[in-house]
Amino acid sequence: MTSAEHLILRELLAREPNWLSGSALAAKLGVSRVAVWQHMEKLRAAGFAFEAQRARGYRLVGRPSAPHAALIETQLKVHPRGFSLLVLDEVDSTNDEAVRQLAAGRVAPFAVVARRQTHGRGRLGRAWHSEANGNLYVSVAFRPRVPPERMGAFTLWMGLNVCEFLANFAHVTPGLKWPNDILFGSRKAGGMLTEARVDADQIRDLVFGLGLNVNSPAGGWPGDLARRAISLAEVSGVPLDFNRLAAALLGRVLLAYDNFSDGSYMKTFADLWHRYDVLRGKPITLLEAGRRHHGTVAGLDDEGALLLRDDHGRTQRFRAGEVTLEKTA
Repeated sequence: MTSAEHLILRELLAREPNWLSGSALAAKLGVSRVAVWQHMEKLRAAGFAFEAQRARGYRLVGRPSAPHAALIETQLKVHPRGFSLLVLDEVDSTNDEAVRQLAAGRVAPFAVVARRQTHGRGRLGRAWHSEANGNLYVSVAFRPRVPPERMGAFTLWMGLNVCEFLANFAHVTPGLKWPNDILFGSRKAGGMLTEARVDADQIRDLVFGLGLNVNSPAGGWPGDLARRAISLAEVSGVPLDFNRLAAALLGRVLLAYDNFSDGSYMKTFADLWHRYDVLRGKPITLLEAGRRHHGTVAGLDDEGALLLRDDHGRTQRFRAGEVTLEKTA
């Protein structure tokens, strides 16, 4: 349901940076001007800043830096039928919360965004640093009802869309490291985790999780992360409008899912992969099921498996594994 705060934000954003009269807002909401003022006070308490002048009305001059449900929803350009958004101050893991919501019968698609995760995780059960430091922790849940074999390239496709989005939104140059890391040079800005519940012959529930370092400050990383992690703000040199980014990114994810579902993603997958792949032609070590494989990356197959050519010219396919770039002289 659209709240009064949603309507006020929608009207103010449409007029930004110009003024909007209190009487116009009152008429739009069908309430008194006193009621408008009360709603504005609620928004101020949530981190919005307004300028108010007699005979001119209000204008928006500041937005919260933390996730704000109404602001994200108001700026979201893609609205699949039944889509909903859950924004939490703190959660153990947005992926885990999405799974709980699916189990409770929440209509999909929906997204879970958190300001902080207490047990954020990446692939292989690794911890994901998830403090309330201006970064994005989000999971989007779907009920695809498709055969499991169709999902091999899903995480890669979503990662390519995240990279393309960041390049356009923040004017930066990200790279995608198979299978799920978003990099700038050798430093990691984001990671993806796709989890699914599978029935006998089809995927019942699918959760796409993304942790993205947005506005965490340089020097704010603990321990060894200081040399391995980086944020978009560090790369671009300026802090980013968190809620605007979250809304635009969610829109891109929802569209990317539709493209994957109907198979149209195949038209652009190869081009995007060549644009953002950071491994092609590079010597790597791939750890898979406790075994180390050395070789040069030769690309991907149609199902998203990594092609690795060894020193004898033989090519192997890997659907999973942990990749380390080898140092070259």
